[in-house]
Amino acid sequence: MTFLRFNDGLVCAAWAAAVCLLAMVAAPACAQAAGPVVQQPDTVFLEELTWTELRAGIQAGKTTIIVPIGGTEQNGPHMALGKHNARVRTLAERVARTLGDAFVAPVIAYVPEGALQPATGHMRFPGTITVPDDVFRRGLESAAQSFRVHGFRNIVFLGDHGSTQESQKAVAARLNRAWHAESVRAYAIDAYYRAATVEFRELLKARGYRAEELGEHAALPDTSLTLALDPRLVRPIAPRDDDRLPGVGTGVEGDPRRASAELGRLGVELIVTRTVAAIKASTTHR
Repeated sequence: MTFLRFNDGLVCAAWAAAVCLLAMVAAPACAQAAGPVVQQPDTVFLEELTWTELRAGIQAGKTTIIVPIGGTEQNGPHMALGKHNARVRTLAERVARTLGDAFVAPVIAYVPEGALQPATGHMRFPGTITVPDDVFRRGLESAAQSFRVHGFRNIVFLGDHGSTQESQKAVAARLNRAWHAESVRAYAIDAYYRAATVEFRELLKARGYRAEELGEHAALPDTSLTLALDPRLVRPIAPRDDDRLPGVGTGVEGDPRRASAELGRLGVELIVTRTVAAIKASTTHR
């Protein structure tokens, strides 16, 4: 009897070991059958996601899409043509990450910049690309309609360029009239552009910078923001004799020579803070 009880103990131990081994072998298979755990990429950019990753983000509550609007234009001899596009992309990312529930759409790089024949405005300088106002508006509206189809509820326009501000407001108003019975809304956040221009110039003026330095285009504020966000786009500021077009000038309105990344970072903080607050206020009280 003692021998049998001893063997019974051995048998029980063997069975326990076998069950544990079977569980260890079966666990990965069961997990595979249930489907792998998907790790979402650490990005807010729509164009860096697969459609399944984007769908998962929307289902998890990320239903705000920021549409960054740039522009391809001359920015003087010292700053690259894609300044607006690079700047608004980076700032939109910072805004989206601060909000926590937003994605960023691809930058709209073609905006109204002047007439073609004869060339006016920035179109007088090589590299500037223009589109008519109605073409820009239809493109923006179609993009917003696309986002609505895919489940976004807050469609936010952020324009880094002055020529698009009124069109952004007009498109948002037209979409909201069409969507009045739905929970989807479009927002033209003018606080972004106001912070990047008027408010940033006032901040620099309070620090002692002169009006002729602050200017209106490609001057100290503009150049400082670009130095802070993408310094590759800024060249050493040493004008040459051939940096002027007859009757037009250099394309700079102001004086960028004292621009710095340090000053630009002040503007970046101002823009992000103002924009995040405006988006929260708009989407909360719609």
